[in-house]
Amino acid sequence: MIVSLIIIGIIILVLFWSATLIFFNDKSSKIIEVDDNKVFSDKCKSIILKHEIKKDTAVFMIHGYLSTPNVYQYSAHSFFEEGYDAFAYLLPGFGTSVDDFKKTTFSDWFNYISLKYEKIRKEYENVIIVGISMGGSITLKLGEKYCNTNLEPTAIIPISAPVIYNSLIRDRKITNFYFYFARFISIFKKTFNPSICNRVNEESNNDNNNNWIGYSGIFLKQSMSFIKAEKKIRKDLKNITCPMFVIHNITDKTVPFFNFSIIAKENNSRHFEAKIIKMNGFKHTMHVLLLYYSVREELTYNIINFIEGVFDEQKR
Repeated sequence: MIVSLIIIGIIILVLFWSATLIFFNDKSSKIIEVDDNKVFSDKCKSIILKHEIKKDTAVFMIHGYLSTPNVYQYSAHSFFEEGYDAFAYLLPGFGTSVDDFKKTTFSDWFNYISLKYEKIRKEYENVIIVGISMGGSITLKLGEKYCNTNLEPTAIIPISAPVIYNSLIRDRKITNFYFYFARFISIFKKTFNPSICNRVNEESNNDNNNNWIGYSGIFLKQSMSFIKAEKKIRKDLKNITCPMFVIHNITDKTVPFFNFSIIAKENNSRHFEAKIIKMNGFKHTMHVLLLYYSVREELTYNIINFIEGVFDEQKR
């Protein structure tokens, strides 16, 4: 009887340790440099579009988990044509090799992009941060870090951004129940089917989804570092006071729509706007919204309108 209780207790403790990520350590000891010359495809490279005559506004874009800046090709050029300088940097470990990616975690990605943001913010009168998926989460975290400082962003625009993954007790929301066991599984196996994903040769463009380039597979340590970070991002949403425009698709198959509701309710933006869309009839995940032919033009136009609205408000 006593032995059985001890075994049950150990199982409960292990499950608690795995599910809550308690004591999970994700600290970056140094800034990892990114070499665009090492990318597996030129489409993975950072996007930097600057006018010959310096502009006073920059749009600073952040790509998502496993992804690359290529998702911003259309929007970045649209912002440039509108008269803004545009930047979308490749994050450390992304777009080069699976082995490079395995050496990085969320803290590496965030610390790297924070330094890039600080440099750009000091050079421009206005900086708008745009992020898709994990890039949207990082966008929120940058807002939380820099709002009410001299490096406050002019506005932030998180798109399809997650702020919780599994939150059974507090929110009764689950994205993937099996990920409660990920930490325990990672003791025995770190990755599942890791590979480079380059869809450019697909016969059907599937709403331009074939131009998504990055990694595929499951990377447990990297995923857990991001999921752990989401908890702090959600906790600090109240620190966001700058203008914010949140975009989400109701039928998103990657980041459930309940994330939008949390962001909308728990921020303190002084100028909050939202765009909710509903996509149907596509074979892709309907998640990387600025990539898809079907919605990218409209959403990019909405973003530009929001930016101009923020500028108009500044003039009053």
